[in-house]
Amino acid sequence: MAIAAYRNLLRSARIAFRGDTRMLSAARLEARKNFENNRGLATESEEYTRSIAHAEEVAKFLRENVVQGQATETEGSYSMFGSACGFADVAIANTVYQS
Repeated sequence: MAIAAYRNLLRSARIAFRGDTRMLSAARLEARKNFENNRGLATESEEYTRSIAHAEEVAKFLRENVVQGQATETEGSYSMFGSACGFADVAIANTVYQS
């Protein structure tokens, strides 16, 4: 059960942070750290169940809510991509892109 949750989390991070190696690397390190910290939990324990549920919720959040944008040549316009993004280009008013 834990390995499936871990793989699902890594897969979701890979999709959410496609093209952003810095964020993808940070997400993978954080996932590994959290799973390593909980390695000794008994599979029957409530904490184990909560940890797996949390990993699944994070994976779902990454798949459904994370959208990344990249500034285009037009000021205030961004090219958006990500698993939660169903469109290619969006003009965003009054938004400052920070790298």
